[in-house]
Amino acid sequence: MTSAEAVAAFALYLETERRASANTVAAYRNDLGGLLAFLTAKEKGDRPEDIDLYALRGWLGELARTHAPSSVARKVAAVRSWMRWLRKRGVLAKSVADAIASPRVRRPLPTFISVDAAKEVVESPDESPIGKRDRAILEVLYGSGLRVSELAGADLADVDLPGASARVHGKGKKERIVPLGSKCVAALSAYLAVRADVVKPGRELDPRPIFVGPRGKRMTRQCLHGLVRRYGALGAGRGDLHPHALRHTCATHMLEGGADLRAIQELLGHASLSTTQKYTHVSIDQLMKVYDAAHPLARAPRRG
Repeated sequence: MTSAEAVAAFALYLETERRASANTVAAYRNDLGGLLAFLTAKEKGDRPEDIDLYALRGWLGELARTHAPSSVARKVAAVRSWMRWLRKRGVLAKSVADAIASPRVRRPLPTFISVDAAKEVVESPDESPIGKRDRAILEVLYGSGLRVSELAGADLADVDLPGASARVHGKGKKERIVPLGSKCVAALSAYLAVRADVVKPGRELDPRPIFVGPRGKRMTRQCLHGLVRRYGALGAGRGDLHPHALRHTCATHMLEGGADLRAIQELLGHASLSTTQKYTHVSIDQLMKVYDAAHPLARAPRRG
């Protein structure tokens, strides 16, 4: 088996057995493809068993000159997963990737905005059919904490407005039910009443997706990113706002409002509670800022 064939087999395993998303599979292919390109250029052989520790260290050294530590760490993780999978299948006697160290990455706290800023962003769209669509998108992103890929893939059949809930297809093709707040329901109802008016005359409306563009087709993730940036700048002066920031904002505001971490985990579709726990750090950090700004003892000068 050549290394290229091993990568293709691993990608198929991720897609069929692990049920990884198309974006995840593409990322693994890209990261492993970069390693194979390096090995080919260095004439290190074209089989997995030809890859030794020195070749991997040379690859990492080259990456370190052109990539951020977080990017290098992701690529190392991809190679580790691939080689461990090959070891389990008996292709490799051991995974030499286990002997290389990932660069230390300082994980930044999630980006979020205040309640007032979120309200300004969500209420920025006008009353036109496209404005009502955009208002519904923003309400769902902030109100239910959906990932942008989950929102882009949502179909009309997934929404239960009378029941104020929606079925979401998350990572690993796992389904979950998320609640829709009263404002989400109202915004979705207003948009669905004029959904056909979003489409330009002469264009055919796709009957499946909830959110469509002027061509009548399902909105893409890229389009949704641009939409959030536009209203972030318009409503809160944040031209760098992205859909995931609204997801973070949803979780942070729920935690500050007294929601249980387990409930937030279920809402966001996190596989591990440790992923959800990062929001406790956000809240503590925000609490310390408020304390430093407002408490008289925090503001009082210290005496020597």
